[in-house]
Amino acid sequence: MAISAKLLGEDEYIVVSTRTHWKALIFPVFLLLVVAAGGGFLAAIVPDGSMQTAARIAIGVAGLLILLGFAAKPFLNWLFSTYTLTNRRLITRHGILTRTGRDIPLMRINDVSYEHGLIDRMLGCGTLQIESAGERGQVILPDVPHVEHMHLQMSDLLFGGPEGKPGDGILDDEAPPEHLQRRRPAPAPEPDSQTLFNSEDNDR
Repeated sequence: MAISAKLLGEDEYIVVSTRTHWKALIFPVFLLLVVAAGGGFLAAIVPDGSMQTAARIAIGVAGLLILLGFAAKPFLNWLFSTYTLTNRRLITRHGILTRTGRDIPLMRINDVSYEHGLIDRMLGCGTLQIESAGERGQVILPDVPHVEHMHLQMSDLLFGGPEGKPGDGILDDEAPPEHLQRRRPAPAPEPDSQTLFNSEDNDR
């Protein structure tokens, strides 16, 4: 779920946009399989009789309530939690009914680092740690997919590209894409020595 282009400023563009890592869905999916298997088994062993239909309905309702209580919320949190990196700011959005968000201008970020344990490395995610010059100081973004790539993109925007060229970072007006760059007039050619010599002769 990428951020709407209407919320971007002039000459601002999205560098990376992603949800939190899919590992947040492991428990909901596991619970869904357990509830479905358990509910099917219990419904199958209900004895015949006048209460068979009511018992099966009760089993289905109980299973649905368990899924809504323990599986739906983690799924919706994953669905509506996004991290968006533009050439000017880092945007985070969370929440299902009550949405919360935070925008961190890149110019206020002092340092960015990441960490991921063995399991996170196997799954391809990690935690991004951001030091900002604000009231809250450190910002922790958990379960970032491809955290190394996100870290590299932020480092390029903050401190320049891998070749250390000036203008690759945010100090050169955030280095917009080629189609957004304004063409600068070519510098006037410097006069050569022969031209200067002829000019001096004319002055005499």
